[in-house]
Amino acid sequence: MAANDTTLDSEKDPFDAIVDAPFDSALSERYLVYALSTITARSLPDLRDGLKPVHRRLLWTMRQLKLDPSSGFKKSARVVGEVIGKYHPHGDTAAYDAMVRLAQDFSLRYPLVEGQGNFGNIDGDNAAAYRYTEARLTKTAMRLMEGLDAGTVDFIPTYNNEEEEPEIMPGLFPNLLANGASGIAVGMATNIPSHNVAEIVDATLEVIDNPHVEHARLMELFKGPDFATGGIVAESAATVANAYETGRGSFRVRGRFHAAEAEKAEDREAGIERTGGGQWQLVISEIPYQVPKGKLIEQIAAAIGDRKLPILEDVRDESDEQIRIVLVPRSRNVDPDLLKESLYKLTDMETRFGLNLNVLDASRTPMVMGLKELLTNWIGSQIDILQRRSQHRLDQIARRLELVEGYITAFLNLDRVIEIIRYEDEPKAVMMKEFSLTDRQAEAILNMRLRSLRKLEEMELRGEKDELLKEQDGLEKLLSSPARQRTRLKRELGALRKEYGPDTALGRRRTSIEEAAPAVEFSMDAMIEKEPVTVILSQKGWVRGAKGHLPLDQEFKYKEGDGPAYVLHAQTTDKLLLATDKGRFFTLGADKLPGARGFGEPVRNTLDIDASAQIVAVIVHRPGQRLLLAADTGKGFGATTDDLLAETRKGRQVVNLKGDARLAVARVIDAAHDHVAVVGDNRKLVVFNLEELPQLSRGQGVTLQRYRDGGLSDAITFTLDEGLSWTMGGKEGRTRTEGEMWQWKVARGGAGRMPPQGFPRDNTFD
Repeated sequence: MAANDTTLDSEKDPFDAIVDAPFDSALSERYLVYALSTITARSLPDLRDGLKPVHRRLLWTMRQLKLDPSSGFKKSARVVGEVIGKYHPHGDTAAYDAMVRLAQDFSLRYPLVEGQGNFGNIDGDNAAAYRYTEARLTKTAMRLMEGLDAGTVDFIPTYNNEEEEPEIMPGLFPNLLANGASGIAVGMATNIPSHNVAEIVDATLEVIDNPHVEHARLMELFKGPDFATGGIVAESAATVANAYETGRGSFRVRGRFHAAEAEKAEDREAGIERTGGGQWQLVISEIPYQVPKGKLIEQIAAAIGDRKLPILEDVRDESDEQIRIVLVPRSRNVDPDLLKESLYKLTDMETRFGLNLNVLDASRTPMVMGLKELLTNWIGSQIDILQRRSQHRLDQIARRLELVEGYITAFLNLDRVIEIIRYEDEPKAVMMKEFSLTDRQAEAILNMRLRSLRKLEEMELRGEKDELLKEQDGLEKLLSSPARQRTRLKRELGALRKEYGPDTALGRRRTSIEEAAPAVEFSMDAMIEKEPVTVILSQKGWVRGAKGHLPLDQEFKYKEGDGPAYVLHAQTTDKLLLATDKGRFFTLGADKLPGARGFGEPVRNTLDIDASAQIVAVIVHRPGQRLLLAADTGKGFGATTDDLLAETRKGRQVVNLKGDARLAVARVIDAAHDHVAVVGDNRKLVVFNLEELPQLSRGQGVTLQRYRDGGLSDAITFTLDEGLSWTMGGKEGRTRTEGEMWQWKVARGGAGRMPPQGFPRDNTFD
């Protein structure tokens, strides 16, 4: 047993280290570790400097390489190599992509890297490979890293413990809100837009002066997003304010129409350029954030090609350093507001930006914060940095004062000090004992140069001591007074605001916050240019549209074995209702009819009409127009064409039919009509009041006429005082009118009696 107790660990069975644990708990523990790592070390920014680790390591590396704004550029490959070799053990592509974004002035409101070479463009083109590009830090980045050498932050070991890197960047620049951030972690995400530094500073100063400030007051100073690409946040101030109060919300972001070369101010603001002869064109000068210009132009061109924007004739990209997309309308009569509204709905000229203020606080805990909470935490972190910087300087002053006092002592006893150094074997110990010096003081005196032994040097040392004592006293008062700390922070923020003020090129607000005007009623019908068209539908279902209103009795060409069925006049803006004997109604846009040069196209190519169904009526839709619908069973009802429009090619079932029943009649009811006439196959006619006809949107209807044999042949509405008319037939096409229809008037559902003399033998009113 004794021998077994002394067995080396290396000789133990490795399976003894296996722990028996439930699979679900083991998996959840390991997944939690992974999730926390993703959240804290990759995806979410730290509220104190607004940076993710990869961005922080990029800036730290460039600082180590002395790539400040006054120095020359270095190859991006050098920076990426240093980053992934020393600090960020990930792929070079990920590191370079992050660096490229820091340099893009259309991605970051205040770029942190200044690039030389191809760093991508707003068209959506990628940057050149890192062996071709060069980079250095911007002044903003240097602002963000101010104080790194002043003991303001902790330095943590890198992944391999060979180097150290700062935990955060201590600079006063409010990078989190100024440049924003986005990222997707495990189970959470963040999406923060960029903002204007001057407004951030104003809101921060308000929180410092009044920690209990109301959110409404903050939003008077802090307007909302200020995107790098400008544009318009088309939301009300209340909507924006509510989003920042809770830390979650969304905004509609629109591009801007602006014509800088227009003569009239109203045209400039509306983006309209007059080209002479009443013609005009629309100019897009800014596009929504994160929308590639090339993609937007492709969307507009596709909408024109697909006839979704028929009021637009052409789109041209005339951009140089400034965005200029020119839209040419098809006609000078096009409404500019309608064109804009259609672009908002059909393209990325309007996008939605989701606000999610999810950040890591000082304890590295992810939290969704409102604006006030975010600013309060950031102020707390800056106060902490101020305290650490002050304490670091106090420590430096204390160490320097120790040496200065030693030097002064040496000057006051210069001859004795020289004597000790010349004749004593251990001069350091003798000086420490004789003049009560510390080890550092004695060592510093021994290391003094002979040239320093001047009267002038003594005077300088006494002056330095006075300055250091004065600075020491000020720092001690600062550290002991929270009010002084707040005053110091306000003074430094005021200096920052001057540097990034609204009167500077970089600080000028780019994005407008304005509630969108009431939307222009947008429909695809409004996109169609109104032109007359003659609709021709053959017996076999071939349809076409001839330009203009041609004579309806004109001879049209048909395929062999085919012939005319329906010919009618319409406008390209009209909707055509096609009724089949199955009781189903289909909708066809008159603008989508094939040309009339050939025989047209089968209507079943456009609409899913059953092969066994027959078209029994083609009606031009008019808002509020009523129809008489009747089946051959003698049942029917009234319907409004508005209820019959179908949005899909499958149509809409309107008349419910049983067995072999079919829809026989679909006629327009004139507004002046007050009676219904129904004739059956048995040649019996019945007339009843139109008020007895129910109004339905779908169903079987009610019995219009009762039959013993056969069924309904035809039905029509008319005005009783004017009498009932029908076509006599023949080449002359004479029409006969019977004025005394009271003989056939009965209650709805009657059997009826024989029609007037001369009524057509085919039992129809046509």
